[in-house]
Amino acid sequence: MNPQLSRDIDKRRTFAIISHPDAGKTTVTEKLLLYSGAIQLAGTVKAKRGRQFATSDWMEIERQRGISVTSSVLNFSYKEHELNLIDTPGHKDFSEDTYRTLTAVDCALMVVDAAKGIESQTKKLFEICRMRQIPIIAFINKLDRPCKEPIELIDEIESVLGISCYPITWPLGQGPDFRGVYNRLEKNLSAFTPGSDQSRQVPVAKLDLGDPNLNEFCPPELISALVDEIAMLDGAGADFSRESFLKGNLAPVFFGSALNNFGIETLLNTLISLAPSPGSRPTKTRVVDPHEEKFSGFIFKIQANMDPNHRDRVAFLRICSGKFERGMKVFHSRLEREFRLGRPTQFLAQDRSLVDTAVAGDIVGVHDPGKFLIGDSFTEGEKLHFTGIPVFAPENFARVILRDPLKSKQLNKALTELSEEGVLQLLFPFHSSDKFLGAVGILQFDVVKFRIEKEYNLAMDFVILPYTLSRWVSFEDKNLLESFEDNCREQLCKDKDGHTVVLVDEAWRLKYVQEKFPKIALSPTAPI
Repeated sequence: MNPQLSRDIDKRRTFAIISHPDAGKTTVTEKLLLYSGAIQLAGTVKAKRGRQFATSDWMEIERQRGISVTSSVLNFSYKEHELNLIDTPGHKDFSEDTYRTLTAVDCALMVVDAAKGIESQTKKLFEICRMRQIPIIAFINKLDRPCKEPIELIDEIESVLGISCYPITWPLGQGPDFRGVYNRLEKNLSAFTPGSDQSRQVPVAKLDLGDPNLNEFCPPELISALVDEIAMLDGAGADFSRESFLKGNLAPVFFGSALNNFGIETLLNTLISLAPSPGSRPTKTRVVDPHEEKFSGFIFKIQANMDPNHRDRVAFLRICSGKFERGMKVFHSRLEREFRLGRPTQFLAQDRSLVDTAVAGDIVGVHDPGKFLIGDSFTEGEKLHFTGIPVFAPENFARVILRDPLKSKQLNKALTELSEEGVLQLLFPFHSSDKFLGAVGILQFDVVKFRIEKEYNLAMDFVILPYTLSRWVSFEDKNLLESFEDNCREQLCKDKDGHTVVLVDEAWRLKYVQEKFPKIALSPTAPI
């Protein structure tokens, strides 16, 4: 084992930010970049025309609507550590992109709105993290606004998500009375100054609870309440256990206001000290240790047209072991052939920088010559297939209408490229020459339409279809398949890989199909 390589790998922190929409996730992302020094001036999530936009929202449609519709990769340094941060879409209609992204991280930062507590999408994303045994750090945001009681929020996280909590910081007041947070590990109070410049770092005064200067900015009754609450927390629970955190059984909790830059620096310092360095990754044949000297990795995301001027396709590669070097030849396990991965890049959202080397835990973008797919594995020769990247059954369907029939070839190219990104699922019905699109969320169709018109210069429309469920069909007896196709032909499609998919308009019909053909297997995830 190369000692220097091992040290470099141990300095990596690769994590995703997850939340329900409007909890402040993208603002937290911006402020982490601000406090790390990666950017000098933060944008805002809901920027109006003519103002700055959030660094991680680089798509034009994201800037128009003020929401994240695709995961953004951000690479930056902080205190001799290299951080790979993925800002994920919060809206449920884009959750499939988030689910795939979570296969590429070692930790997740969960942002919770202090007024709303645990919301539906937060709960769903947490379940994915639990399934993958991804450690969770919670940041309870917007303490400067009217909100729930802090102890109520802790109880809600524990009861709704079923995970123990350890508040590392605790708020001094809340809403208009919010005056700071007490760090239980460092035993000091960080003072909050409202009305500071939100786009720049704000100096924070750190005081002891017995400091007489506390009375200058905080009513004595708030300090007295804080002292009582800290005593209650210290007496009620055990000491913080990093081992329980890494196993996914305990969530360290932080309070703050991302918009006002408060609590972010403490959160960032804790991320590099608590969050795990790159861990082992399963393949179909063995487990890959990150400190192995030979390179390996997998693609978890493909993005076309990040640079519209060059019509490029970027494959996002999570490095699982060893060291990646610019221009190196790698073995593509699915195609069983070598590729030279030239011009590897790292990102600050859309902005790119060329890298010469990267190590396990890093995420790099490589040029996709049109051959790569989500889930593809690369090595230095060994035939490995990394596992765990799902493709979920769509629940919304539409038929494509091209306004100019003479441009069908261009449309086919656009739909194929977008389906390879995972933006949509392209389906070919048995009974016609139409093209159906499948999506987990209905807003995905708006994104597809926008991108096809903007990036491919094609005018097109959708007709929403009545189907609400789909399943991939598998079988062993070909004669049985013929009978199945004869009975269900109007509901059957092929996906882009040639797998059979059945569409139904109501859940009871799916049950009817299964009862009529008990030897046909119906799966909610695509065959690997």
